[in-house]
Amino acid sequence: MARAKNDGKGRLGGRAKGTPNKVSGTVKEWLSDLLAKNRKQIERDIKALSPKDRLLIFEKLMQYVIPKQKTELEVTGIKPRDEITHDDIDLSCVPQDLLFKVADYIQEAQCQKLMREKNRL
Repeated sequence: MARAKNDGKGRLGGRAKGTPNKVSGTVKEWLSDLLAKNRKQIERDIKALSPKDRLLIFEKLMQYVIPKQKTELEVTGIKPRDEITHDDIDLSCVPQDLLFKVADYIQEAQCQKLMREKNRL
């Protein structure tokens, strides 16, 4: 006799719980290899961008490296603008090595904050 759905004995079909999806794994591996093989070209392409576009790319890529933080700052005496766009920020006069140092500083500060929070738990 066939099992009835929702009989309390677990899943009826499909792969077992915890078994990785083979297709996803294959695609991730392929994409990782593709990026590794084309790393130099990707770096050249990024360097060819305008400083503004380069920062936009870095901003998008950083979300995969640096965990997003909840901001809990108390700001007084500053009235926030309704919206700040990328057109409002011109970093073309800032040397690229300084931008990288700032990004490294931000990343290090976020890591230290995470460690302090982890140690409190």
